[in-house]
Amino acid sequence: MTMDSYLDVTTTLPEDGCRGTLVGRIWLPGAPGGPAVVAVREDGVYDLTGIVATMSELCAADDPVALARSTTAPRIGDLAPILANSRWDRRDPALPWLLAPVDLQAIKAAGVTFARSMLERVVEERAKGDPSRAQAIRERIVAVIGTDLRAVRPGSEEAARLKEHLLAEGAWSPYLEVGIGPDAEVFTKAQPMSAVGHGAEVGIHSRSRWNNPEPELVLVVSPRGRIVGATLGNDVNLRDVEGRSALLLGKAKDNNASTSLGPFIRLVDASFGLDDMRAAEVGLEITGEDGFRLTATSSMREISRDIEDLVGQTIGAHHAYPDGFVLFCGTMFAPVIDRGEPGLGFTHHAGDIVTIASPMLGTLANRVDLCERIAPWSFGATALMRNLAGRGLL
Repeated sequence: MTMDSYLDVTTTLPEDGCRGTLVGRIWLPGAPGGPAVVAVREDGVYDLTGIVATMSELCAADDPVALARSTTAPRIGDLAPILANSRWDRRDPALPWLLAPVDLQAIKAAGVTFARSMLERVVEERAKGDPSRAQAIRERIVAVIGTDLRAVRPGSEEAARLKEHLLAEGAWSPYLEVGIGPDAEVFTKAQPMSAVGHGAEVGIHSRSRWNNPEPELVLVVSPRGRIVGATLGNDVNLRDVEGRSALLLGKAKDNNASTSLGPFIRLVDASFGLDDMRAAEVGLEITGEDGFRLTATSSMREISRDIEDLVGQTIGAHHAYPDGFVLFCGTMFAPVIDRGEPGLGFTHHAGDIVTIASPMLGTLANRVDLCERIAPWSFGATALMRNLAGRGLL
């Protein structure tokens, strides 16, 4: 499929269309123009910005669904032309286009939450950023720890006993500590306002030679710690950078256009709840200009820590988020299929199209390029406040 086919209404929306409560953000052109919080309904896209100036404000409300369904919101237009204008290289600045569906919320991520990908994090660490060493290291680690850690409950007595055994074998790792230990890995993936949306480009640092997408379910959480919705995300990762040292996580994760979210947030309502998130299937497809194609599926049923546990470890008496946050839940995607030279595994090429899809959340599609070639992020929180004030919305 081409990028245009992923920017089709039927492909972008969840399988049940607009049955759920879908909200997002678009850029409204003209004077005064700027970001708008919108509701996506069966008969078009509606502007909520006169009711809630930011997505952060909407998600912090006592009843976000009621606000999203407000009958006073003016209709902007049909969804189809907005999607068509959201393609990175064909954007008409005189027409609306889609943005990432979050604004002031912190962008957080939980790591090593799936046993299947836990092994690959250990491989990265031992390979010290050299993909040519990965397969031999993988085989040695499997001989010690096995490949199936799914039965081990993080923080349990069984996990503590396994840690003692692996320490004695010299096989312990910081990744295993957060994978089966009592404390989850929660880190800042990107800055508020920096994420790109459906149809945009995602960035890979030009120095990286071993990298991959990370398709994930992303929780949308209010300042009070309540999960109010979910969306899809690509936690773009530089495996060679993180593999050199876990202390380089920030450099591996937070680069220009290294985070994509979308296409929309599906709010919790009668049609969609936490158990739907727990059961979600997240599909990935990568297609390259060289004819390469890779598909994979992650099941949230296999996550090692429950979504409410991850949220509880992120927010609480120890850490407040007055603008709320979104939380990437981690991925079970472990890209070991060779692309090019045997034994080097998968890595991105510029021009790859990455699509992440889930039946109840729709499809998020992005094109890969180098961070340095993608237009730099320039519209931050200060610009947003000035823009909203100039439009009389604050």
